[in-house]
Amino acid sequence: MAAFEEMGVLPQIAKRLEELDWMLPTDVQAEAVPLILGAFCLPIIQIVWETIKDIQSGKTASRSGNSNAATESQEKWILSAYDRTPAMAINTEGTLCQSRDTAWGGARATKGLLNKGKYYYEATVSDEGLCRVGWSLNEASLDLGTDRYGYGFGGTGKKSNNRQFDDYGSAYGLNDVIGCALDLDNRVISFFKNGVDLGKAFDINPEFRNKALFPAVALKNAEIEFNFGQKPFKFGPPKNFIPVCQAGSDCAAINSNSGVAVPAQVKLKANAPQAVIIEPSRELAEQTYKEINSFKKYLDAPEIRTMLVAGGIAIKEQLSDLQKGVDIIVGTPGRLEELTKSENLLLTHCRFLVLDEADGLLQQGHGELINRLHSRAPKITTDGKRLQMIVCSATLHSFDVKKMADRLMHFPTWIDLKGEDSVPDTVHHVVVTVDPRTDMSWHNLPRRIPTDGVHANDRLSPTSATPEMLSEAVKLLKGEYCVRAITEHNMDQAIIFCRTKVDCDNLETYLNSIDKHKFSCVCLHGDRKPQERRDNLEAFKQKQVKFLICTDVAARGLDIGGLPFMINITLPDEKSNYVHRIGRVGRAERMGLAISFVSNVPEKVWFHGEWCSSRGKACSNSKLTTQGGCCIWYDEQQCLADVEEHLGITISQAGTDIKVPQDEFDGKVVYGQKKKATTSAYQSHVAQMAGAVQELAVQEMKAQLLFHSFANNAKKIFGSA
Repeated sequence: MAAFEEMGVLPQIAKRLEELDWMLPTDVQAEAVPLILGAFCLPIIQIVWETIKDIQSGKTASRSGNSNAATESQEKWILSAYDRTPAMAINTEGTLCQSRDTAWGGARATKGLLNKGKYYYEATVSDEGLCRVGWSLNEASLDLGTDRYGYGFGGTGKKSNNRQFDDYGSAYGLNDVIGCALDLDNRVISFFKNGVDLGKAFDINPEFRNKALFPAVALKNAEIEFNFGQKPFKFGPPKNFIPVCQAGSDCAAINSNSGVAVPAQVKLKANAPQAVIIEPSRELAEQTYKEINSFKKYLDAPEIRTMLVAGGIAIKEQLSDLQKGVDIIVGTPGRLEELTKSENLLLTHCRFLVLDEADGLLQQGHGELINRLHSRAPKITTDGKRLQMIVCSATLHSFDVKKMADRLMHFPTWIDLKGEDSVPDTVHHVVVTVDPRTDMSWHNLPRRIPTDGVHANDRLSPTSATPEMLSEAVKLLKGEYCVRAITEHNMDQAIIFCRTKVDCDNLETYLNSIDKHKFSCVCLHGDRKPQERRDNLEAFKQKQVKFLICTDVAARGLDIGGLPFMINITLPDEKSNYVHRIGRVGRAERMGLAISFVSNVPEKVWFHGEWCSSRGKACSNSKLTTQGGCCIWYDEQQCLADVEEHLGITISQAGTDIKVPQDEFDGKVVYGQKKKATTSAYQSHVAQMAGAVQELAVQEMKAQLLFHSFANNAKKIFGSA
């Protein structure tokens, strides 16, 4: 276990790893662990434990040796260098901001106001362009006034809140001074132009009574300078108002997005974890949660409190657990959104934000949620360290992942062990062409898989070769080919991917109807209840059933050791998901076989979008999307071409008998087991080197004798002189 301890891992954690037979770090651990200590579960557990211990012992304030940057940011009223859009430039004094982008850029101040009092600051337009100044909450968009949390006054003479732009005052531009007044006693916001009172602009939403409002700005190709009262105002403040910088400590709040955390001497709140790990599915969240609890087995005094935050668990139970205290949270997007939005979960002390399977999270449409969670976490911790955002994915080369990293992370370090997507040499993958025009067996199959119903309203005739009939035939043949593949390779454990949840259900019904023992199977997809999903996954892991039938989302990231086989009933919509799917096999140096059925003719399939009121549940609208329906024609040949281009290879073909082509794998591997060492006509390495080693020993002895003789002669010569 010295290998992990040499990387800085605590002995208590190393002891647990030894129990788990983790003798050496994997490639990604060897790369990532030192970076984070100076991937993922091990270093996070360690740093969280050390942080809690330091806080309890009062060491946090001096741990970095110098926390002046954090202290200074807490004490000064300036524009935040962190709570801003990337294109927004801010000077070192934090008073002048500029954006030369053609899109709106924004920023907020490091401090805000709450409770009571009347406050004022000025903003002077120092260059031509479009400006919008005012006040906003922490959770507001940086495009001021475009959501309910921000109140702005723009250079076009419009006031704006929640994207409601109304006439107010008059337009302003270069050299104009805009005074921004906040009356918390009467809950009113008003503005001044060059000293002229423009009247009440907004009544502050009563829901925001206990929330702080921060000076805010949005610019488009413009520049503006702020004065929070550190120097004399040009036109203010108005009567009974004071500069914002003179607000008392009971009325000033630190911007949790502004690059500083809540001071260390403040007691940690129970519902403010040190780390938040976001997973795309409940199954993956449970898997990660289980691993964290396993790794922290020998860590105590202080104890690390962990919590799983996901749907399917009663929210009252989770609220109760949060109030008891939590240090590390593992959760799914939906429940995390619910808890953070209601402020039952705070990110004021979060120093790790982890996105596992990041490309999957983005594909599921959680980009905005990630932005909101990131905006709520302090960008500098109490010891002067930056928030560490960790992005994990098997497809880091995804454009969306890179774009997100560039937007949210400061100088991210990429750990790339394989370059562009590739298939490990432990995975043998083949495609089987499904062509109902040449394989006519679908006419008289002894048993038929239930199909998805997209052709329920079509007049199908087995004697015709219409696209609809051929599409239905593809569905029938794929069910038959699946059974054939299982039988041909004597599969006793495999994961089977279907494109939709209804396809999963149909295949489960079909396999169980043939032989519940030989083809024992369970489903894993979003429509199954959480407890059923947990039970099904555990039954598969424990080999109580042979086949796990699932969708991409449900199976993403699942780690099932020694899995020998994988079947694609249909190729995935996203080419990168092909790598995710076949990556379920061939792990831990064990060989795996992945078989994909690829139709040679277009197949009509379900495609439910935002336009579908039920999002697929009990939907029977089998018209094409171009006709207002929920179906498309799926071209698997194009999908295959995209996958091959993505990987830069041509995937081997197998016939409809599903026999693996004769190649270097044949006869040399047993799928699910490590590849056998090949025999060699040469002697083993040791035997080959034995003669050379013996000769080397002889020569070394001669060299030592010569040196000894030379030394004695030299002693005699110099000694006689």
